[in-house]
Amino acid sequence: EVTMAVDYGTARVGVAVSAGLLARPVEVIPNRTPDQLLAQLQRLARDELVTRWLVGLPTNADGSEGEQAAVSREFAQWLADAQPLPVFLWDEHGSSQQAQAQMIAAGMKQKRRKEMLDAWAAAQFLQQYVDRDGWGVEQVWPLEGEKDG
Repeated sequence: EVTMAVDYGTARVGVAVSAGLLARPVEVIPNRTPDQLLAQLQRLARDELVTRWLVGLPTNADGSEGEQAAVSREFAQWLADAQPLPVFLWDEHGSSQQAQAQMIAAGMKQKRRKEMLDAWAAAQFLQQYVDRDGWGVEQVWPLEGEKDG
């Protein structure tokens, strides 16, 4: 299984991938139009032989969901409807802070950190997903009995 993680934002979308052991940041896509975003995500998915999507779900420190979580849920449903691969949601709480710390520890310059933060954040929550063997993931699609084939 190859999983592509998406850190969705209204301005930028971070993408990371894992074939089962380690997650790696791939790129940050400017979020201009839905069609353009879908085309770029599908290109990356083809290049990486992706079999599933993992969309980050931003939660508050107490586990509750705010406005950005609703936006991410809407994006995950849109992605599920727009292409054939299954889509899952994963709690991404703290991933940006962890990514920032990792990039600083790796000696990345500030400009590069800013450019790549969303992809590294996606890699952070994807690594958590891999380390926990997917335990606690929320399935968006396929729901039981839907999209057979």
